[in-house]
Amino acid sequence: MLPDRYAWLAREPGPRMLVEALKMYGTFEKPGSANNPTILAWAKEVGGEVEDVFLADSIPWCGLFMAVVAKRAGEEPPAHPLWALSWSAFGAKAGTPALGDVLVFTRNGGGHVALYVGDDHDAFHCLGGNQSDRVCVTRIAKSRLYTARRPLYRVQPANVRSIHLDTAGALSLNEA
Repeated sequence: MLPDRYAWLAREPGPRMLVEALKMYGTFEKPGSANNPTILAWAKEVGGEVEDVFLADSIPWCGLFMAVVAKRAGEEPPAHPLWALSWSAFGAKAGTPALGDVLVFTRNGGGHVALYVGDDHDAFHCLGGNQSDRVCVTRIAKSRLYTARRPLYRVQPANVRSIHLDTAGALSLNEA
């Protein structure tokens, strides 16, 4: 269930990637050597090299989450979707990030990919996988943004817009 400060997301009619991502909210990886079968099933659903490479939920899975979201929304994931920085080739470059855009971030040791749900003065509020080992919304510093990408809409949903949110919650420092 979404926290109160993000409950409004459940009433958003689109974009489709956001709607699909919200259906997976709260999914978490298993601690230690155990694996969440739901997350492993996502790799099978995406197929190809993803299914061959993603064998445990201890492997960073933000790109897997985004790939299954994109696939369910009728979008084509980029080549090598498990690598967060591969998402810089997805869709079209977005100027100002807006609801449902794919945000690609840099971090020590790699990158992170998540969906824009809003922003405050210092951070983007992002819905993504492998954020504190689960699917949730977290704040990520704007200074870490590598690129913002917009799905290639036939008709852009009317609710694709920038959303200013109150500053609340700690900044994520590492999504690995």
